[in-house]
Amino acid sequence: MKTLMRTFLKPLSLALFVAATLPTQSAYIRTSPPSDTLPATSPSPSFCKAIGGPAREAGNSLIQTSDGGYAIAGYTSSFGAGNYDVYVVKLDATGNLQWTKTIGGPENEEGCSLIQTSDGGYAIAGETYSFVAGDWDVYLVKLDAHGNLQWTKTIGGKEEDVGFSLIQTSDGGYAIAGYTSSFGAGNYDVYVVKLDAKGNLEWTKTIGGKEDMGVSLIQTSDGGYAIAGSTSSFGAGEWDVYVVKLDAKGNLQWTRTIGGKKVEVGVSLIQTSDGGYAIAGFTSSFGAGEADVYVVKLDASGNLQWTKTIGGPKDDGGRSLIQTADGGYAIAGSTSSFGAGEADVYVVKLDATGNLQWTRTIGGEKDEEGRSLIQTADGGYAIAGTTKSFGAGEDDVYVVKLDENGNACCAVSQTSQVGSGGTLSSPTPSIGSGGTLSSPTSSTSSGGTLSSQCP
Repeated sequence: MKTLMRTFLKPLSLALFVAATLPTQSAYIRTSPPSDTLPATSPSPSFCKAIGGPAREAGNSLIQTSDGGYAIAGYTSSFGAGNYDVYVVKLDATGNLQWTKTIGGPENEEGCSLIQTSDGGYAIAGETYSFVAGDWDVYLVKLDAHGNLQWTKTIGGKEEDVGFSLIQTSDGGYAIAGYTSSFGAGNYDVYVVKLDAKGNLEWTKTIGGKEDMGVSLIQTSDGGYAIAGSTSSFGAGEWDVYVVKLDAKGNLQWTRTIGGKKVEVGVSLIQTSDGGYAIAGFTSSFGAGEADVYVVKLDASGNLQWTKTIGGPKDDGGRSLIQTADGGYAIAGSTSSFGAGEADVYVVKLDATGNLQWTRTIGGEKDEEGRSLIQTADGGYAIAGTTKSFGAGEDDVYVVKLDENGNACCAVSQTSQVGSGGTLSSPTPSIGSGGTLSSPTSSTSSGGTLSSQCP
């Protein structure tokens, strides 16, 4: 699968990251958009599950559904119409498989971000190579509550356009953030697309300079939008965390960069309970190892409040950030500093001021990655990602349920090092727009075997 973001984030080797800033083919690592708060329930059992077929599957985005179960979106090469298809998996509250869906065409599709919509159905944003105006296009898929296809949309131009993060907006429509090389000021610009409830295009925006991307999108409390990603156009180093604030119509309000002399990438953004913002990703400028988990806290105006690095002597990165019910933060990602294999799922818990409370690793003798994290209705945590150690094929979707203290049959406690660092700047990017909308006919099917790591 060929996208720029996967060059940044998989594998999390900064040497490879710096050497290869053009798109490559491997697995995407995504942040999960915030889901609606569910009512508190009695604790559900922890579990560690793998879902897939004989080839490759990955879970990029996880939500807890209104029935208390879970839904995951990602990709599959074991099932479907093409080389890779969008893959949607529905589990019940105890991790049992209810249904799977594949959506795509004869080439490559991937689901990067999943939401449950106000009508009880689902929407997935990602990328398509089967239905394109040029190279890759943004791909938006709408399903009903049972996973049946309702409609699909593509948005893009003559080059690469990819959607990484999807939200349902307060007006019932949709907004998507990612990157574009078809439009904008540079090789890659942050790309924001606004659609109405039926998937009709309302507006698009590009923001950037030479090379910039949006990875995580939220609608802010003032009705506008905020995007986090990374920039090599502005900032202190090779790449900096990039935060963009737009008003409700997509007009630019402010931008911020945070980083050091090397590489910082923002992968997951939330608006915090105090009206400010928090971003998680990774840093190679600061910390204990080659790359560390990087957490940045800004106030409501984008001023820097604090930064934290968490990790060990090798590569560690954060992929998904939430604010927890106690006012603190939790981050899921991957680590090669700790754990049982070459890389393990890495879960970090911080208090409200960024102090470390606990860390966990989850995995086997090969590679596991955490790509999406939620706090569940019972106060625990659930993570989706990918596993090479368990399951039916080369890679499987990996879903782990932890209790409120981070415990599960497959989780191991670790001791990590903590640091801080980062310079703030406020650059002035170029603004543009562009994109053609189409409504392709996609193929659908299903498939997948469930296996459990725990007794």
